[in-house]
Amino acid sequence: MTGPDTGIATGVPAAYLALRDDAVAALEAWQAPYAGQEQWRREFLELCAAHPDALWKQGPPQHLTTGAIVLNPSLDRVLLTHHRKAGMWLQFGGHFEPRDASVHAAATREAREESGLPDLVLDPRIVELHRHELVAAAFGRCAEHLDIRYAGVVPDEAGYAVSEESLDVRWWPADELPAESAHEIGPMVQAARRMLGRSSRQSPG
Repeated sequence: MTGPDTGIATGVPAAYLALRDDAVAALEAWQAPYAGQEQWRREFLELCAAHPDALWKQGPPQHLTTGAIVLNPSLDRVLLTHHRKAGMWLQFGGHFEPRDASVHAAATREAREESGLPDLVLDPRIVELHRHELVAAAFGRCAEHLDIRYAGVVPDEAGYAVSEESLDVRWWPADELPAESAHEIGPMVQAARRMLGRSSRQSPG
């Protein structure tokens, strides 16, 4: 694979090489809040170093993805999608695309597409990392996702919609998450509430 839109030395499209560089910069600058997150941060960086195509769906079976958790202004409700392939309630997110200018931009695009909220804005800070294996029958060659996640806030009355990738979208109480995915979503929600709560307390007025 050669040409102006590809990485000549690697065969990886140039857009994905740029996204890999952006992910590395974001991960290197991020201070993990505890040991488990630091371990994943190092593993994400190791994958990026070993695989120029680490953010490309056509790259290694273990590759980086992105996601976003969306809360209401009171931080007591969470907007989730009933993911069609996974068959459970999850945060928004997915694979990178060549048009994404950054990891944060990709998370924003995915969250807007899957929530039907075109004006959704995500905080630029990483809220958490997550690494999880996938069911091969549903996700094809993708074996594991290494997720860089962000968080955002929308009004309770926001007019969300169900996308083709979802079976449903709706609000859940932050302290009463769906049982099948609470173990994954719960820590992310708490991390988002801590981060966004600090931001609101520090804002003037």
